Amino acid sequence: MIYSEAIQFLYGLRLFGAKFGLENTFKLAALAGNPQEKLRFIHVAGTNGKGSTCAMLETIYRAAGLRVGLFTSPHLVSFRERIQVNRRLIAEDEVTRLVADLQPLLQQFPEARHPTFFEVVTVMALQHFAAQKCDLVVWETGLGGRLDATNIVTPLASVITNIAFDHQQWLGDTLAEIAAEKAGIIKPGVPVITAADAPEARRVIEQVAHELKAPLTFVPPEAASRLTQPISLAGDHQKTNAALARAAVQVLRPQIPVPEEIIREGLAAVRWPGRFQLIERSNGQRILLDGAHNEAGALALREALEKAFPGERPILIFGALADKKWKAICEILAPAASKVFTVPVSSERAADARELADAFRAARPTLETVTVPALADALNACKDGQFITITGSLYLVGEALERLGLSPAAHTERGLNEWWAPKSHG
Repeated sequence: MIYSEAIQFLYGLRLFGAKFGLENTFKLAALAGNPQEKLRFIHVAGTNGKGSTCAMLETIYRAAGLRVGLFTSPHLVSFRERIQVNRRLIAEDEVTRLVADLQPLLQQFPEARHPTFFEVVTVMALQHFAAQKCDLVVWETGLGGRLDATNIVTPLASVITNIAFDHQQWLGDTLAEIAAEKAGIIKPGVPVITAADAPEARRVIEQVAHELKAPLTFVPPEAASRLTQPISLAGDHQKTNAALARAAVQVLRPQIPVPEEIIREGLAAVRWPGRFQLIERSNGQRILLDGAHNEAGALALREALEKAFPGERPILIFGALADKKWKAICEILAPAASKVFTVPVSSERAADARELADAFRAARPTLETVTVPALADALNACKDGQFITITGSLYLVGEALERLGLSPAAHTERGLNEWWAPKSHG
């Protein structure tokens, strides 16, 4: 087997859609020798900020001298971004070997119970981190928490970033229902650290923590404003993530001592592409990339733009997935733009770019809004613009990183992000 064949095999797993529950993952991990039992984890759930918080935790612990595994999703360009050790992407030949090793194990499942893409990738990651003898794994949930494949581990700490509306079709229609799914990562006696401040969400987390005798640390909104140290990721919302990461490291000091100066060093050095990432080109043009794919993310982006670039309104290039609350996102972002180009996202679930344009016009009738066939056309149309913001979907951000020559990946594998909603399953 070669790498392209391994990726093709993973593409094929999309046929099994998404199945929530832990039975398959427990069984597959057991067949693979239960690699999770050789590892220590920090498990991270939440609506927004999971990836950034994971990146901060990884950088802090790596700065402290640990060998740190990082498991996140989705990937922006290459599948290999999902599984990293000390911020080195998993090697192509290692992906190939893991897929080949798992194939015989998958034959022990009946067709109706075949593991999904995410279940297989979760076990691949566990095997890789165990083989690499990681001291710690920063472990991001895929979707929700309670029934997410990542929830087969018992971590040193459970971290819940925040609770907002997203993926309602899977997680519930109220903040309390969504919080109950995220709080499903809480384990008996294992510390919980959260920055969730919506009262109904916080009550659920408090109740679950109390029932499981899990010590709870709440990081209030004002903790972000009290941070005086430099943070390499821009935006006030990243200060909240930084305060949360700092609190988690402090809670875990009895198990993993990390001095204050190392926390500062880590937060000042963290990298996380596609999240309020500013690119300054040789012609003086500035391009900002941010995957604001739900209402809370869009509001954070608008507020960050107003604070970081006061008095400036960028040209907005926007594309979204049809199953997101894109009308509300357009309403939130419309006041921040000088002009909007709407584009289709490279996804089976792309929202119609013309409908996106209509939503921007409805929100702000005086805003010049243009629909173009692709991101390349939008970039060409505003090549003389001084300030451009590309947002709405991480898929679009990933494509932008490729087109701007900023992706380290040699292969485009963004289609693998479609694992949980193939067309054949509606």
